[in-house]
Amino acid sequence: MALDDLYRELILDHYSHPRNRGEIPEPDIKVEGANPLCGDELSIYVKLTGTTISDVRFVGRGCSISQASASMMTEQIKGKTLEEARALSGRFKAMMHGEAVPEDELGDLMALQGVRKFPVRVKCATLSWVAVEQGMEEFEAGKGKVAAKATTERE
Repeated sequence: MALDDLYRELILDHYSHPRNRGEIPEPDIKVEGANPLCGDELSIYVKLTGTTISDVRFVGRGCSISQASASMMTEQIKGKTLEEARALSGRFKAMMHGEAVPEDELGDLMALQGVRKFPVRVKCATLSWVAVEQGMEEFEAGKGKVAAKATTERE
């Protein structure tokens, strides 16, 4: 099986069987994200223990790329500090914009690199990342629980 086929299967698996789907009661961070170009919408819930992401969940609707990316993001940032999650987000977005990023830094997220061949879909893949970054920034600025909104227009 070709690498592109494996990546396609991984994306479809995350879309069909999303990980960490659902809400978290009383999250430290709740952020809503939207991609006005195609209608993708999601809400991300983050629970912190100190500065470590102890739980992260999402609910949403949209294309397979936005939903799979959100599922993959939750798996990747759970257990990381806010700083580590922000750094991973930066590397992921750099990859999505054509920059070379070592595969070992992104793991399964490399499956989404093919999306960059379709520039209009890059915003679908980065929606959850833009949203969670916005939520983390607002949380750290206020040093307390936060509800935020983000759109891909920010990227």
